[in-house]
Amino acid sequence: MEENEILARARQYIAEEKDEAFRKEVEELVAKKDMAELEDRFYRSLEFGTGGLRGVMGGGTNRMNTLNVSKATQGLATYIIKAFPKEAKAGTLSACIAYDSRRNHDKFSDITARVLAANGIKAYLFTGMRPTPELSFAIRTLGAKTGVVVTASHNPPKYNGYKAYWSDGAQVVEPHDTGIIDEVNAVKEVKLISREEGIKTGKIVLIDKEIDDKFQAMIKSNLYRPDLIKEKASSVKVVYTPLHGTGAMHVEKVLGDLGLNVITVPEQREGNGDFPTVEKPNPEEAPALKMAVELAKKEKADVVMATDPDADRFGTAFPGKNGEYVLVSGNQMGALLADYVLLSKKELGKMPANPVLIRSIVTSPFVDAIAKNYGVELEEVLTGFKWIAFAEGEYEKTGKKHYAFGLEESYGYLVETEVRDKDGVSAAAMCAEMTLYWASKGKSLLERLNDMYKKYGYFEDRSISKYFEGISGPAIMGGIMTKLRNEGLKTLGGKKVLKIRDVEQSVEFSPDAPEKKTPYNLPKSNVLQFFLEGGTIISARPSGTEPKIKFYINSVVPVAAETDDALNAARKEAGELCDKISSEIKAILDAAK
Repeated sequence: MEENEILARARQYIAEEKDEAFRKEVEELVAKKDMAELEDRFYRSLEFGTGGLRGVMGGGTNRMNTLNVSKATQGLATYIIKAFPKEAKAGTLSACIAYDSRRNHDKFSDITARVLAANGIKAYLFTGMRPTPELSFAIRTLGAKTGVVVTASHNPPKYNGYKAYWSDGAQVVEPHDTGIIDEVNAVKEVKLISREEGIKTGKIVLIDKEIDDKFQAMIKSNLYRPDLIKEKASSVKVVYTPLHGTGAMHVEKVLGDLGLNVITVPEQREGNGDFPTVEKPNPEEAPALKMAVELAKKEKADVVMATDPDADRFGTAFPGKNGEYVLVSGNQMGALLADYVLLSKKELGKMPANPVLIRSIVTSPFVDAIAKNYGVELEEVLTGFKWIAFAEGEYEKTGKKHYAFGLEESYGYLVETEVRDKDGVSAAAMCAEMTLYWASKGKSLLERLNDMYKKYGYFEDRSISKYFEGISGPAIMGGIMTKLRNEGLKTLGGKKVLKIRDVEQSVEFSPDAPEKKTPYNLPKSNVLQFFLEGGTIISARPSGTEPKIKFYINSVVPVAAETDDALNAARKEAGELCDKISSEIKAILDAAK
């Protein structure tokens, strides 16, 4: 992009941006003529994607700021008014707005409420930070037609984001996602009123305790064995960290009400968008749990629990035989929870007719075997929890199938049907009950996991990510996917590729006969999957929210006998296979330019 065009875009932004801090950033860059930084901020506009906005905070069209948030909200408001004309005419449209601990959450949530209110949509705005699952619950509880949560999940501190929800409490999916995008791109003028006027006229309504109490009660009502909890809870010690996010309020209250001894990491308890004690507030990564694990060792805790900043993801660690705490992966916890939920439904006579367990296509097929064991159908959906929620909603509409449990490998689980997004708070409560249940049977959760491996086979999962920042990043990632799509892969880790699934082209085929394609029925998405002999699956996809491409390895090795020696042999074989595949994938990524 030419220098004059960049400067023109910068001056246009300065004229439109109402926030002094963001505006001043750009004014200073223009005064210095810092063209490298200006180009990065203005070479494109931050896209309102299928889930909303996410980006680095700052002044500029390619940044998260109040101007971009206001335009996104105007587009959302316009679409909602068109989608619900009867309610719009009657003046009964409403929306819910929540936010986590990220920097600028106050500015972004405030302007969202003010734009919605100016468009005649009553804005229910939480008075303080709240978890994403509570936003979903609030939409359903209050009968709102849409909702927004200001969060960038587990991204580094410089990021923030904006996720849009539909009237069912789930993130928007097609056709509404593309419809909203079209309206956002068409925005010429943003309607806006002051916060004071919105509150005075009842167009902005502040909410908190009335939703909090119902949300907590709902989570407790979905537990299976309240008597067991009441009897045994005091024997379990939990060390918990909200990683400077929103989780402490609900996790402490719910687990405390159940009688569990909860010790929260004091340095990480309060919300703080700088996340001063962690590089990334991501419970998927061991460094984020370091302080919690150290405290657990000191307290001799039975379990370490963690939620990410908006408390939709849930991570755990458990003490091993040598006293060291073992970080449980998203696939492993998903398998444990799936097993416990389905076991409990069956044991207590609560299994619905035609039950279905839903997982994303990059989640380990470990849960497929578990579902089959309990007579539960397994459904695959695209990556992103909104697709699990969408499938759940479709079951509810038709009544032909019934939701039993949903999960994705990135530490996302949904126990209840009252929320339509992954819920780290309910996962924490169910994990606590599950820990007590297996303790009452004389087993730890790690021992139960090993029992499951002996029965179903040993599943090992890894992921490999590489970031491609800057202007050239999208093209490099696109080149990797194009090369894989055009040239394919015949082997990985010494294993033959038996089948290739191209989700973007909605087909499956054998690399030996690529002309013979069979349809694969999922919404189109830029994902490639390679199915190897022996059952291992490799998936490749560019992230929809970050400048990175990610590969998923889901390996499986049969366990010859239900013994520790046989399990250890399978574990060794799976590890060696994953090492080989990882090396080959890293070579592909390193060669990309």
